[in-house]
Amino acid sequence: MTLAPNAPSASGAPDSSSSGTGTPTAPPAVRRRAPAPRARIAGIATRTPFWVLTTGLALVFLFPLIWAGVASFSPQAGSNQVDGWGFGNYVTLANYQAGIAQYLWNSTVVSGLTVLFTLVVSTLGGYAFARFRFPGRNLLFLLTLAILMVPYATLLIPLYVLLNEIGLQNSLLGLSLVLAMFQLPFATFMMRISFESVPRELDEAALVDGCSSFGALRRVLLPAVKPGLITVGLFAFLTAWNDFVAPLILITDSDKAPLPLAVANMRQQVMGIVDYGATEAGVVVLAVPCVVLFLVLQRHYVRGFMSGALKG
Repeated sequence: MTLAPNAPSASGAPDSSSSGTGTPTAPPAVRRRAPAPRARIAGIATRTPFWVLTTGLALVFLFPLIWAGVASFSPQAGSNQVDGWGFGNYVTLANYQAGIAQYLWNSTVVSGLTVLFTLVVSTLGGYAFARFRFPGRNLLFLLTLAILMVPYATLLIPLYVLLNEIGLQNSLLGLSLVLAMFQLPFATFMMRISFESVPRELDEAALVDGCSSFGALRRVLLPAVKPGLITVGLFAFLTAWNDFVAPLILITDSDKAPLPLAVANMRQQVMGIVDYGATEAGVVVLAVPCVVLFLVLQRHYVRGFMSGALKG
């Protein structure tokens, strides 16, 4: 005798675990309760001070840039933009002495060479400090960091004399070497903690597979420390692009001046009268590459600074 498909169980209740076809029935979906209004209000109240603080800091940092951008287009007495809004101040900047194209090229060359020198030396130095054991390693690293305690301006005159002796005074190459030298302590520190955050098993496995130390560095470690490289390179670029004091001391030819020095010289071009409109246009041109680069690379920039927080 065959029982009916929906025959009651021994307890008298129908079997809810199977249907007429014998297929198990899915349990009913459990609905999640929406957070209570009181909990939502408490969360908003907790996050409000953070929102207010970050918004205030953003306004503080963005206001000078916004003000410079507006002032570069607005009409101002004593500038090339007197009536209405327009690009008259940018025309003045473009036609100043050697032209803005030449000054932008000088700044690009100096910044690019500074980034190149800083990345090469700091990568090799950070790799050596992080992976090799040799007598006096920590002492040498402390001496490298001690350069940060030397005032920046006190070294420019001795460096000016030294560059003059070797024929690099008043040259973009000499200026790049000086700027890279001041970047190396921080850059070496960043690269050391970046390499130390990478497990040693990676480069040891590369050595077992037949790589040399340089091969392990190039094929294994450099991709692993890419955020640190981007952080060091971006920091070196921003510093070299905006530096004013070193070009003021080391560059005497106006055609070799980077853009910050050209903008400062433009303030005194007509009997000491300051053309604020053209000056603000120069500030905008200086700021745009820095803002764009930071927005594009900010994720790697933050990861590079956090690379030494956790090891392995």
